[in-house]
Amino acid sequence: MFHDDAEQKYKIIIENVKEVCYNVSEAIEKYRKSYENVRIMAVTKTVAPELVNIAVDEGITLLGENRVQEFLEKKDMYRKQAEVHFIGHLQTNKVKYIVNDVTMIQSVDSLKLANEINRLSAKNNKVMDVLVEINIGDELTKSGVDKHNVFSLVEQMSQLENIKVKGLMTIPPPMCDESVYDEMHKIFLELKEKELYNVDMDILSMGMSGDYVTAIKHGSNLVRIGTKLFGARNIRR
Repeated sequence: MFHDDAEQKYKIIIENVKEVCYNVSEAIEKYRKSYENVRIMAVTKTVAPELVNIAVDEGITLLGENRVQEFLEKKDMYRKQAEVHFIGHLQTNKVKYIVNDVTMIQSVDSLKLANEINRLSAKNNKVMDVLVEINIGDELTKSGVDKHNVFSLVEQMSQLENIKVKGLMTIPPPMCDESVYDEMHKIFLELKEKELYNVDMDILSMGMSGDYVTAIKHGSNLVRIGTKLFGARNIRR
């Protein structure tokens, strides 16, 4: 069924899935209440569909796509049980290509983008779940709304009938102090307490391969894992 190299990759991914799942369970036991759930997303940027499907078969059925064109090339090759969220920077003119194929867009960082998602969702008779992306580290190289403007943006988005704000997403700066994660969690809780119309502040998407345990410690309930599942990214793709 597999050549030697493919069989080795298969085994490595299975072991990686087990390790990540174990670490997530340990983090929940150490830092969170036993009934709290943390969902693991497999980030599929540059990863071949057949490798992604190994993770899906092992129970990681939530996938995160970063690039519209790459997703369009791969989506029909994924297992049918896979659920896909879009997590990368999204231009308004690209929304039309993914609106019917993803169940959530995690990277909404402007009212302009939210309006376009709302418009196309209405056109397609659906309501799109979204997360608001915050640039929690105020980094010039990263997208995301400024943390001081997130409250007004969420309030404006709550008036759009064909999107549903489900929570927040962020990428903390590398090697940052844990206070950054704590600050993000506090923003999440403050928005949750507001109980805004059309807003279910249920998801805090925070933490990747290098910091997912820290993120869980500080309230994340969705971690986005790429390298720890599939190995170093193939930048030539």
